[in-house]
Amino acid sequence: MKKKKCVAMLLAGGQGTRLYALTSKTPKPAVSFGAKYRIIDFPLANCTNSGIDTVGVLTQYQPLILNEYIGTGEPWDLDRTYGGVHMLPPYQAKTGGEWYKGTANAIYQNLHFLNEFDSEHVLILSGDHIYKMDYSAMLSEHIEHDADCTISVIDVDEKEASRFGIMDFDADKRITSFEEKPKKPKSNHASMGIYIFKKDVLVSELIADENNPASDKDFGKNVIPTMLKEGKRMFAYSFKGYWKDVGTVASLWEANMDLLGENPVLGLSDSNHKIYSRNAPLPPTFIGEKAEVDNCVMTTGCEIYGKVKNSVIGEGVVIGEGSVVQDSVIMTNSVIGKNVNMRYGMVDENVIVGDGSEIGDEKSSRERIALIGRGKELAAGAKVASGEIVD
Repeated sequence: MKKKKCVAMLLAGGQGTRLYALTSKTPKPAVSFGAKYRIIDFPLANCTNSGIDTVGVLTQYQPLILNEYIGTGEPWDLDRTYGGVHMLPPYQAKTGGEWYKGTANAIYQNLHFLNEFDSEHVLILSGDHIYKMDYSAMLSEHIEHDADCTISVIDVDEKEASRFGIMDFDADKRITSFEEKPKKPKSNHASMGIYIFKKDVLVSELIADENNPASDKDFGKNVIPTMLKEGKRMFAYSFKGYWKDVGTVASLWEANMDLLGENPVLGLSDSNHKIYSRNAPLPPTFIGEKAEVDNCVMTTGCEIYGKVKNSVIGEGVVIGEGSVVQDSVIMTNSVIGKNVNMRYGMVDENVIVGDGSEIGDEKSSRERIALIGRGKELAAGAKVASGEIVD
């Protein structure tokens, strides 16, 4: 059996409760983003662009959606005879079966997968971040340092630091301290939830963690701090590009808005690092004679008859005549009726908004998004106030 240099394990089982209606029927990594993508497209495409051809996707909550979407992995060039993409749900073993109890336990339950491909290193990823990253550069630094574990780190606003795992490191990038979501952060060096381990070290640490009844079975809370106490060689990899944790409605809206403008904060047109996705073939978008479209991201299959400004419009969306949509995100196959006024709205897939409806109001803002869940049908004249969630 050919030994793999690095195998990726992508944690994609989270429910994402802070996204409310968007994840009531959908796992967070499968939520739509940027008109034609899903959140999970980013780590999958990053693997492809980094030369990592073996990826285990650990699913749990509503796994069927991700199973159908990823399929054989062909859109990401991960349909390989040896390697490729593999869906890894919790399973029943001879000794019993149970749900994943934490990030570390999820990997522990799939040690058989790592052993099957006999990799030298293991890349641990989260399925709920928007970013473009070359993991091969991080892997090279990991090998150069002869590190037991390398953690990708990004500097965040000090006000936000308590939301993350926070670390300190010396001039050689060796990590000297790590604390998961501290109330009083000592620095703003935040873990991105991206780890590379020597495989043998990871296996032994996971077995020890699993046998510790006091552990929460979590990398940030348990495995990483324990490894530091043991004096393991742990290094930080500084990342300077765009990265966003889209775990809240406001942050997901902001990430979509980062795609807008002549020089967007998040550019997806780089042919050297393409983000791949699974998209159905659709006809070109039709823009009606009375329609106005200003500063929008829009893809195929849409029909636009109204006015759309500063918005992200998904595949197959229809916006009726007389409607005004601004500062909003409308996901795949949703229909916005005639004379609808929408501001700071987020509309999930397959929604119907009746004629004359009001989505958002004068109090609307990026912190008060009007949210409509998947498959909802709003009657004509419906009103959804700023910050209201319809599920």
